[in-house]
Order: sequence, then structure tokens, then C-alpha cells
Amino acid sequence: MPSVAKPSFSRVALIGKLGSAEIGASLRELVAFLKARGCDALIEKETAEQIGSQGLDYAALGAAADLAVVIGGDGTLLAAARNLVRHRVPMVGVNLGRVGFMSDIGHRDMRTGIGAILEGNYTIEDRMVLDAEILRGAQSVLRTIALNEAVVGKGSQGRLIEFELALDGEFIYTLRADGMIVATPTGSTAYALSAQGPILHPAVPALALVPLAPHTLSARPVSVSDRSVVQISLKHALDARAHFDGLALADMQEGDRLVLKRSADVVRFVHPPGYRYFATLREKLGWSEVRGKPE
Repeated sequence: MPSVAKPSFSRVALIGKLGSAEIGASLRELVAFLKARGCDALIEKETAEQIGSQGLDYAALGAAADLAVVIGGDGTLLAAARNLVRHRVPMVGVNLGRVGFMSDIGHRDMRTGIGAILEGNYTIEDRMVLDAEILRGAQSVLRTIALNEAVVGKGSQGRLIEFELALDGEFIYTLRADGMIVATPTGSTAYALSAQGPILHPAVPALALVPLAPHTLSARPVSVSDRSVVQISLKHALDARAHFDGLALADMQEGDRLVLKRSADVVRFVHPPGYRYFATLREKLGWSEVRGKPE
């Protein structure tokens, strides 16, 4: 009997979209598939509860796993990345969501894509992460990270906020607007894209600063170095909030400062064979599609 090649990743964490009716069958299929390939399958705790099993928390997964397979959409992948980023566990997404810019493998191609990766046919791409801190005077109110974007915006009252933008300590402008998005290249195809921000290729060392409904026609999106320290100081607001990847949330007060800088950590994405960034954009954004019948 021929010997079976040792898989490139032997301890694989499985993380699934919570509340999805499809997740149970996909998880069981993947567990059996990984076992047949000689891999240990480690299931995230809340994911395991959906199939009546016991799993591991993120700290245990980060310490034990050498690959994480995330089944869901970009939101599920974002949440998993935020929990595993400090452990630098490589990640790959199986798309059960809608657009899925970060989830490379379609659900129907799950076995083929994961199998190729286990056989060593893959590439790894590091994506930048932002360290974020909200300061209130000398006090640190919140420390978190952002893989996609950090946003300062109006709260539930829906009133414009006024803030000051500075880069590396240099005053840039004061603006009245619904808010401001600071997006990484990964996040440039998320909320920032909806706000008419630029698409940044992941290899471009830049951040996109995208005003949200500014109360002036001259405030436009700009791209700056990802080595810049971005500071957004809240000058006037009855109600304002900051959120990070749509997951971490904090209320802000007048005088609060949001400081953003590139983290020493990165998120490591594992891409299956055939992955191309612009091919993903063509598919997800409908580039080159012929709309309507020619006359």
C-alpha cells in the first residue's frame, strides 16, 4: 500500500458561522475529511455547540492549531481573525456568506480547496492590522485592533459630529460629517468602498481615509502611508461612537482621541491554487459583465 504524504498542516481549527443551518453538515463533512487526511480537527467552542459537541476556546485553538478553516462569510472570518491574530495562525475561508472578499473557497469546492492546501499547494499572504486606542485625557478608554477599518461616527441621535484629523502630529483639517473611516487595504473593499473610498491592493502600504457624508464638497477620500499615526480628535458631538470591524464598539465624548497605527501583528491568509486578487474583484464586483442585451 502506498504511503500517505504528511499533510502540510496537521492540526486544523474549525470555526463556523453561528446560527447557520448549513454549518452542522459542513463541519461533520470537514471533520471526516481531515481525519481521512491524517489531521487533527479542533473545533471552536461555540461552533462545536451547534453540533452537540465540545470544543476549545480561542486561546487553546491559537496555542494548538497550525491552520484555521473558517466556514461562513467575511464577518465570520473577521471575528475569527480578531481572536487569533496574536497567535498568527494562518487562516482560510470557506464562503457560506454573500460577497465574501476574504473567503477564497466556495462551499461546493470545499474538499478540493482544503485538500490542495493540505497537499502543500497554497500561498500565504500577510495582511496588515491596525492597533487602535481611545484616549480620554490621560486615560486609555479602549484598546483593540482593526483588520478592516476603524470608524468614528454619529451615534443614535443622528446629528453631525465635528472632529479634527492629524497625521504624525500634523494638523490636517477639522470636519463636520457623519464620521470618518480609516480602512486598511483589506477593508478598502468593505465599508469604505460603500462610502466611495478607493480600492487598495493588499500589497500597497497605505491606509484609506474616507469621510462619511462630509458637510462640504471639498473633503475627499485620501490614501496615506500605513506607517502614519492617525489621530481623530472629537471636537463637538452630542452622541458619537467608534467601532472596529463592526465588532468592537465604544461610545466617545467630546475631547476623546482615537489613535490608530500599524500593528506589529499581521493576519496570515492561506490562498488555494489559482487565487488572484483581481480575479476576485472581477467576480465579486461584476467587472466585465455584459449587462442587458446588445442592440
